[in-house]
Amino acid sequence: MTLTPRHAVTLCAALSLIAVLAVPTALPGLGGDARITLAVFALATCAWVGTRIDDTYIALGAGLALTSAGVISSETLFGTLGDETVWLLICAFVLAAAVTRSGLAGRGAVFLVTGARSVRQLVHLTTAALVATAFAVPSTSGRAALALPVFLAMAKVLADRRRLVVMLALLFPAVILLSAVATLIGAGAHLITVSVLEEATAVRIGFTEWLLLGLPLAVVSSHAAAEVVLLVMTRREDRRGPVRITAEDVQAHSGHPVTGPLSPGESRVALLLATVVALWSSESLHGVPPAVVALIGAVVATSPALGAVRLKDALRTVPWSLLLFMAATMAMGVALADSGAADWLTRGLPGDVPPWLFLAAVVVVSTAAHLLIQSRSARSAVLVPLVVVAAAEAGVNPVAAALASTAAAGFCHTLPASAKPVALFADLPAGTPTYTPRDLLRVAVVLAPLSAALVLLFALVVWPALGVAVAVP
Repeated sequence: MTLTPRHAVTLCAALSLIAVLAVPTALPGLGGDARITLAVFALATCAWVGTRIDDTYIALGAGLALTSAGVISSETLFGTLGDETVWLLICAFVLAAAVTRSGLAGRGAVFLVTGARSVRQLVHLTTAALVATAFAVPSTSGRAALALPVFLAMAKVLADRRRLVVMLALLFPAVILLSAVATLIGAGAHLITVSVLEEATAVRIGFTEWLLLGLPLAVVSSHAAAEVVLLVMTRREDRRGPVRITAEDVQAHSGHPVTGPLSPGESRVALLLATVVALWSSESLHGVPPAVVALIGAVVATSPALGAVRLKDALRTVPWSLLLFMAATMAMGVALADSGAADWLTRGLPGDVPPWLFLAAVVVVSTAAHLLIQSRSARSAVLVPLVVVAAAEAGVNPVAAALASTAAAGFCHTLPASAKPVALFADLPAGTPTYTPRDLLRVAVVLAPLSAALVLLFALVVWPALGVAVAVP
């Protein structure tokens, strides 16, 4: 691998920090386990930032190094794979495979977008449909792949209005990324945040609590992003003409019927999905953990008599690499907390910072972090453990700080390589217009501060009204 200036800078930074940590008299008050943890954490972060090595490989190497050095036990490292958040994600992907196989997503898209009669209606109905997919598919890249046929149908109908097609190509990934915060299973980063919070504060955020806090933010930020994309990427004359997209247009790009009565298989999957989401949302009433509900749903969805997909086919859709990454980064978070490294890192922070200023700093850093660390889960693995400890030192509620950091990290629209949905829609089939890196930058200049401001507004005003105080309770 050729050593680029970026690689050289990150490598020098990591080696310099390790050299300082190796001097026993340097950095007083830092124990041996904490020094090892910081060294491993620094190397992993620099590798995530400055190399193209697989994120999961780096995380597993870091977890193995911490275990070999005795900072964490092997039970801690391997026990994270049995965490219920990991099982929740596995079962959610199995359910998503059944939904995808059934073709229900295409019917939902047709129901919404075929009702549009103006450009603005089309944009906001499409946005609403994309937000709804966060409940069915627990992956932003999976949701992007699911939505691609609908976009291609729109692009074909609007082929003579190029700027509208380019605008829609940018709208789809923008909304998919910002709406992920709607549900706990919307991104792997959310499960990492929940795990870190439970380890550090003993506070467990369930599906219902996340839905209550995240769905309003997802709806507001997604529709705000839709307006930004519409206004930045089109002219007034582009928005004046009527639009008309029919079910036949969508059917041409779908392998499943999108109109007519539901088939028995579609009916069963629709009923199963509605039941699972209802049970997730009512956990406080029946007390069954979301992972158990998801496992029941996965068993039913793959059963020989009632299922829509075979179990082995559904398991092929599970991103095992992401699950291993989550498990390894959970172990890294445990090491940061238990070794005292996180406490030491935040010890020098001023304790009289106003809560709003602390949260503003967290939101700004988390929003900009995608420029260095492309993986959303890796950003949360790096930021959330430090944010939780720093929040406690500053008198800020760690739950509010962690949620704000995770929500802000959902913005990753600046470069095509910043997120998989952005890359997918930047590389469309030949003949389909799409956006350029310059178009992305034009939208990002407006959308980044708007997204950060909305997260901060929710953290300071909306979430306190929903029970998440800004200051330490």
